[in-house]
Amino acid sequence: MAHFSSRFYKPAKYFAKYFSIALISFAALFLLWFISPVSSQESIEEKVFNEVWQTVNENFYDENFNGIDWAAMRDKYKPQAAAVQTRQQLAGIVNQMLAELKTSHTHFYLPNETAYYQLLGIFQPDIQDLPSAAKALFPNDKYEYTGIGIFTKNINEKLFVSGILEGSPAASTSLRVGDQLLNVDGKPYQAIDSFAGKAGQSVTLLVQRSPDPNSQQEISVTPQKFDATTLFKDAQQASTQIIEQQGKRIGYLHIWSNAADSHQQQMIQELMFGKLAEADGLVLDIRDGWGGGSIDYLNFFTGESPSVTSIRRDGNAFVANYRWKKPVVLLMNEGSRSSKEIIAYGFQQSKIGASVGTTTAGAVVAGRGFVMQDGSLVYVAVADVLVDGNQRLEGKGVTPEIAVTFPLQYAAGADPQKQQAIDTLISAIANLP
Repeated sequence: MAHFSSRFYKPAKYFAKYFSIALISFAALFLLWFISPVSSQESIEEKVFNEVWQTVNENFYDENFNGIDWAAMRDKYKPQAAAVQTRQQLAGIVNQMLAELKTSHTHFYLPNETAYYQLLGIFQPDIQDLPSAAKALFPNDKYEYTGIGIFTKNINEKLFVSGILEGSPAASTSLRVGDQLLNVDGKPYQAIDSFAGKAGQSVTLLVQRSPDPNSQQEISVTPQKFDATTLFKDAQQASTQIIEQQGKRIGYLHIWSNAADSHQQQMIQELMFGKLAEADGLVLDIRDGWGGGSIDYLNFFTGESPSVTSIRRDGNAFVANYRWKKPVVLLMNEGSRSSKEIIAYGFQQSKIGASVGTTTAGAVVAGRGFVMQDGSLVYVAVADVLVDGNQRLEGKGVTPEIAVTFPLQYAAGADPQKQQAIDTLISAIANLP
């Protein structure tokens, strides 16, 4: 028979008494948990709200918060954040709070948005240690997401394709800028969720080409994994082309992101040694996408570097021009932001060439990305920016010399801004001495 120490042995009555007490206590705790107004999910989201508020509090460029009582904003929006049921609802509340600052480069992003991954790709050199929740999204240690390479814009509760990255899966289909995007595989379009886990698999887009519902058609496209650190450089390379019009060779290049020196080096290499070297002129497209980075490449259009001729033993000569001296037209729009706007400003000040399109975003402060503990990302304006010492473009933007609007809805791929830029460049080439 097993032996029990008297230190552990108690009569049955003892256990019955204390088991009843424990049961009552457990029931009371369960009741308190059940009637509590704050669920575990809500408390997590409330913590994220607090983390976002504190991040802005510590890093926003203006200690006076652009004239806003930032502590009062926390008190105003925190009860709303505590009551939300989903991360999407939290994002809506947080972005309402951030909008009170009336400053660009200040926004809250979730992993269900392409901008989340694109910003991580842009800020990759500065973001080294991701929280575990964010690391779980990138098992290959790459900032990757699956998509087809489009940008969209909501107009009057209708979703339209507003941009297509050159070289992307979408660019190889009949999808056009201006198409109304109705659904993906029969479900509402979601920038990330519509394509998650479907890399290499065909999906079907239902689009509408005109206001007439009879213009609806299905388009098959195969999503791919995008590396957010090289996405825009690849698209820039794919955009580079020579357009033959009116007997002229028009060079064209679309800078989707101004954030990395490698993008700018790629452009200069194309202009000096690549397919654009033999162009009669250049249309430099800085519409949409992201800003960031250096504006040094303006010197390539304004500097006085001499040409260098290399002559080999066989007599063959190669001429390298370290400055572009041919006509250039700059193409901009309301999606041109941040350092792209400084490029537009410098382009006009230096009288490099004509500018075409619409007024830029007026989003010229310096931003930085901060990853929250749940993996979400808050973009914060961390420095004000002045051009030429006293010119503030934030809230103003740069207005082109030749104004051309772009009616997006049902545009059927037509690009009146680009065509005007080409026509303007052809005229400039024709007027050369």
